[in-house]
Amino acid sequence: MPARFFHLRPTAVASLLALNALTAMAQTSGAEPASSGTLATVNVEASADASAEGLTKPYAGGQVARGGRVGILGNQDMMSTPFSSTNYTNELIQDQQAKSVADVLLNDPSVRQARGFGNFQELYVVRGFPVYSDDVAYNGLYGMLPRQYIASEFFERVEVFRGANSFLNGAAPGGSGIGGAINLLPKRAPNEPLTRVGFGVQSGGQGFVNLDLARRFGPDDSLGVRVNAVRREGGTGVFKESQQLSAFGVGLDWHSRNVRLSADFGYQDYDLKDGRPSLTPSSTLPIPRAPDARSNFAQPWTYSKEKDKFATFRGEVDITDNITAWAAGGVRRSDEDNVLSNPTLVNSFGNTSNTRFSNTRRDRIGTAEIGVRGNFVTGPVKHTVVASAATYSNDRDNAYTISRGAVLNNIYAPFFSPYPVANSFTGNTLEDPRLTDKIDTSSIAIADTMSFMDDRLLVTLGARRQTIEQTSFAYTTLKQSSTYDKSKTTPVAGVVFKITPTVSAYANYIEALVKGNVAPGTVNNRPVTNAGEVFAPYQAKQKEIGIKYDGGTLGASAAFFTTDQPVYQYSGQSYGLYGKQRNQGLEFSVFGQPAKGLRLLSGLTLLDAKQKNTQGGATDGLAAIGVAKQQANLGAEWDVPGVRNLSLNARLLYTSKQYANAANTQQIPGWTRFDIGARYLVDLGNGRALTLRARIDNLFNKSYWASVGGTQGSNYLTLGAPRTFAVSGTIDF
Repeated sequence: MPARFFHLRPTAVASLLALNALTAMAQTSGAEPASSGTLATVNVEASADASAEGLTKPYAGGQVARGGRVGILGNQDMMSTPFSSTNYTNELIQDQQAKSVADVLLNDPSVRQARGFGNFQELYVVRGFPVYSDDVAYNGLYGMLPRQYIASEFFERVEVFRGANSFLNGAAPGGSGIGGAINLLPKRAPNEPLTRVGFGVQSGGQGFVNLDLARRFGPDDSLGVRVNAVRREGGTGVFKESQQLSAFGVGLDWHSRNVRLSADFGYQDYDLKDGRPSLTPSSTLPIPRAPDARSNFAQPWTYSKEKDKFATFRGEVDITDNITAWAAGGVRRSDEDNVLSNPTLVNSFGNTSNTRFSNTRRDRIGTAEIGVRGNFVTGPVKHTVVASAATYSNDRDNAYTISRGAVLNNIYAPFFSPYPVANSFTGNTLEDPRLTDKIDTSSIAIADTMSFMDDRLLVTLGARRQTIEQTSFAYTTLKQSSTYDKSKTTPVAGVVFKITPTVSAYANYIEALVKGNVAPGTVNNRPVTNAGEVFAPYQAKQKEIGIKYDGGTLGASAAFFTTDQPVYQYSGQSYGLYGKQRNQGLEFSVFGQPAKGLRLLSGLTLLDAKQKNTQGGATDGLAAIGVAKQQANLGAEWDVPGVRNLSLNARLLYTSKQYANAANTQQIPGWTRFDIGARYLVDLGNGRALTLRARIDNLFNKSYWASVGGTQGSNYLTLGAPRTFAVSGTIDF
């Protein structure tokens, strides 16, 4: 833990004193079934963190929750927070057979999926800005989860926060999060014993089996243990692409009258072979027609492997009836091994040229947080004051080689190219990667939420003082090549006015603080002239207004926002900060159960992302790369009348065209995708239940470019997944 953490006065000192005797847990809570088509024995609702409130209740229909974690402000009801968020439940995750975070976020109209730069990392574009999977939080802690792919067996809920959030969560250590944040809640033992076995198959021959086991022990069932294990293996529906995944997680919780404690331990081994790569288009040719969605232009010697081990802790203690203190912390150790070859288009016939890029990486991450929350009254005003201190550290080892000579292929008629053995560029040794980056962050934050007019008017004011220290070390020589140690303050101001018991209006001003980028080693297979240069952190500013509706069975929201951020790009072979991007948008969402047996989850996002202050004004006013102007989701689930326990569901996804270069002369067409599914429940008697699920994603097997870029300033193309059939079952004993 960095020494700086112990100098965060006065907030840290006060928090440490308050936490002198801290121990804590998670509290369970039950929930009624969401619909007549769901057997009560299948639902599992339990507290996923060490808080007295536990999980927020599911909204009508059971697909989303009434609220969720709002950073250090804790759990908030959706009608009482001056921000926009959606919290997807485990019921939705199971019913849609979601295997990863990206599968769940297909339901969000403000989110689209992309890939990391040059690899297979899941990347989520929120309000037109990237959120790297490195920056997905686990029970409020950054950096604890696998970096490239997160198995759904690790989480109970997916909480999506839309907008800048550095005050609430701290600066995202991976350098993203301007447009939003994603937090995953771990699973906890419910009140009743749980023994669940799952099994299934999908297109490409992939099969899986998993186990979900939970029990409570001791006086008042104060100790809970939940174990999840999964094994997946086989094809994906893309020609010759295959996955292997083994994951194991343990969640523990304990509580007494005023103390709550939770801990999580996880292991994941993920192996992707012949993964279909992204394609970099030519700067002088039109965007190529998308190949068949089932085709694969990967070289057979490419792969990506990742092993992760992590452990987290969170605790709360009620010091008095009005004061609660908490502490949390965690560690992660990761190893990655990749051989990649991402092609670049060279002519209009689909021919490509690329190199072989081999990489090994190790991450050693530690994080900790302490805080105190209290309630008091001054005259007619109620106050909820929170103060916290946090620290994060990541030491990253890296090594790479880039091959000599070209690897040739064709995206329409793929063919094998021999593995190129000779190297043109080398950084460290693949078998023994060495330290290349150190990132240390620390912060203190304080806020006051004031309540007026019998809780109809809520005003939140706060600030976080964040320090980011980043050091880059040269490959091979291991000498310090670049460093900075900067501190900035990010404020927040939010207002909620409850116009009626069912309608709330809100507004906020909040900023994002992002660590500076590190200039990459190569661009277009040539060295970058300032490779390894570390840029200073920067701030992005957001203003937002919105309105929310809660009709009891049907909820809705609308928001208007504007966010500015600096832009990193290439200028020839140099990498630097060139210009600014301004994203303005309107968001609409509808969710709930408007009629018995009918559940809705839909929305629309309208985005206007423009370039500003570009070099010589060359592209001022033009659209930003990879941001669609319209994104729409229409999802519904229907309990079939007259057929007990049979439910059908359908989902439409629409994304308009996206530009693939700053000059807006290249673009990918918009696309529409249809998904359908069914669920049937059988009561086997003696407390046992069987749930059968079937699903077809991309029903009409549409071939399309799903995204442009993801990493800022890049324009690589990702091909959408083919039609995928999945059938699964779970048995609750």
